[in-house]
Amino acid sequence: MLRIHFTAQDLAYVRLARSPDPLWEIVCSLCRLQTDEGPLAFGPWRRAVAARLRGPGGEGGGDRAVALALRSLVPCGPYIPDFLTPAVDGGTVDLRQGVDRVLSTPRSRLRRELTLLTESVRTGVRVPGATVPGARVRPFAGEPLARGDAGALRALGGLLTAYDAGFVAPYRPWIDAAVASDVAWRSRELAVGGVRALLETFRPMARWSPPVLEVTYPVERDLHLAGRGLLLVPSYFCWRRPITLFDAALLPVLVYPVEKPVEPALALAGPGLPAVPVASGAPLARLLGPTRAALLYEVASRGCATTSELALAVGCSLPNISQQLAILREAGLTACRKEGRCVLHLPTPLGRRVLETAGAGRGPTARDGFGAVSATGSVMVSATVSAR
Repeated sequence: MLRIHFTAQDLAYVRLARSPDPLWEIVCSLCRLQTDEGPLAFGPWRRAVAARLRGPGGEGGGDRAVALALRSLVPCGPYIPDFLTPAVDGGTVDLRQGVDRVLSTPRSRLRRELTLLTESVRTGVRVPGATVPGARVRPFAGEPLARGDAGALRALGGLLTAYDAGFVAPYRPWIDAAVASDVAWRSRELAVGGVRALLETFRPMARWSPPVLEVTYPVERDLHLAGRGLLLVPSYFCWRRPITLFDAALLPVLVYPVEKPVEPALALAGPGLPAVPVASGAPLARLLGPTRAALLYEVASRGCATTSELALAVGCSLPNISQQLAILREAGLTACRKEGRCVLHLPTPLGRRVLETAGAGRGPTARDGFGAVSATGSVMVSATVSAR
């Protein structure tokens, strides 16, 4: 159990990142490669990348070498070096900026954390669900990296960049869509009920028992925020329970898993899906019907919305809207989740692809088949939600 202790100042400084952190996605996906956990959520991804890991030579051999080198720094065990996921408070950090921050880690911290990693690996802790033995792997460029050797650091930066390009970037449309839906839902709860309502959205993996957030965790630990607040970071590759940094002196971060809708198209075809053959707003209305086309635009532009809100926006009765939404769900264009008495409707990656190909600037309405897309953003309370 991880117990995160809040003060009044901490509650006023809870932030929700609007996008996944690219370095946390690398670290979490490396853990997913080492276990068979989440077969429905990650099975298609594991099968799609398996071919890149096969073979002793050629492109597959290069990808395998990258994955093995990084796995030596990210073993599926109780400790992962914090310097691989530097916390950033505010602003949007892309992969290049994140890698630059990793490479600027002070030498004293590199040595301390790599020493902890070596000691952790030496114990040979076996993780349930692991598909590879809990071998005692020597960390990549061990001693040179620990002393901050420039060549070792450049090599590490190249590994992180290459891994992202081969194992994460091709799946970014699905990652971004899942995260956008999650952030829209939690932002909605924050706007309606404040920080308490936001923290309540993390049940059952975390329970808000003021002034402590009790998080399901593999070890017993207390984290005192001490006025620094807490940054909540959504992650596609995080699984089942949130994770945080090992060093309590660093900026407090809680990385949590988002829901991962499984789409048949992704499972069958992987990331190389052809573009959806839709031309513009008016043809989209003819293809789906004006009401369903308007609903799809409303759901995507809002990020998430209740049935009543959609009925009001489109100008149709609740029974009719419910029927049209059911058709969109059956087609895999939208998804829904039950929250209390409400049903929230969210766009799927496939639904977003349809709209992107149709042209996101204008969209159909139920009234005349063509009109302007709602200006409501995916983050509904942007004044209180911090971007990374």
